[in-house]
Amino acid sequence: MDIPLEWLPAQGRPEQLILLLHGWGSSGTAMAPLAQALRVQFPQAAVLAPDAPNVYERDADISVDPARGAPRRQWYAVRDLTPQIWPERVAACLPPLHDWVKAQQQRLGVGTAATCLGGFSQGAILSMALATRHDGLAGRVLAFSGCFTARPAVAPELTTFHLFHGESDAVIPADGSQQALAWLGALGGDATVDMAQGVGHELHPALIQCALQRLQNHIPARTWRAALGAAASLAPTAAGDVDPS
Repeated sequence: MDIPLEWLPAQGRPEQLILLLHGWGSSGTAMAPLAQALRVQFPQAAVLAPDAPNVYERDADISVDPARGAPRRQWYAVRDLTPQIWPERVAACLPPLHDWVKAQQQRLGVGTAATCLGGFSQGAILSMALATRHDGLAGRVLAFSGCFTARPAVAPELTTFHLFHGESDAVIPADGSQQALAWLGALGGDATVDMAQGVGHELHPALIQCALQRLQNHIPARTWRAALGAAASLAPTAAGDVDPS
């Protein structure tokens, strides 16, 4: 995949890796507002936004987004898409995307726990599906205007999902994020959701700000579990439990 947006730290090696996947009929450059906000907040992070591998199908005669002068791409086709085949189309994208993520981690020397997968619309759907299928591939997921295409069988133990949605989204209704939160919670997963009133299907500044706050302030459930486990192992034994021998 081409990577039209790749920002590396000004000095030193990357400490985090943030991979941003654009929406349908768009390009990697469309993720620039989110990428710039993350770059400012995390200056030692490598921030990458690739172009999807497939040509945008709707406008055969318009291969370039006139608003950005960038190629219009898609991760999977939406023509003749039905709820029944939607999971299959998403699943077909995951093996090459998984290999690409692993290649970037190896190239830039960043581990899985310090990797963040982010996406908008189609990109959010893929990020959620990939992190669910490959537990621990990334420590965090930032999903804007996304959803699951089917109820997950298990929730990742090593990945925290941060879901962001405009309440007025008419393309992927906000119920998609609410349902994902409920499903992950029922499976013991770690997830948060933030909604923005009056916001539609867009990468809105208010939701970007929510993402920054979540990355800075949310302590993953796995960290709490590890801390509680360590505390329990260090706790003094009660007098009544002491073996007299």
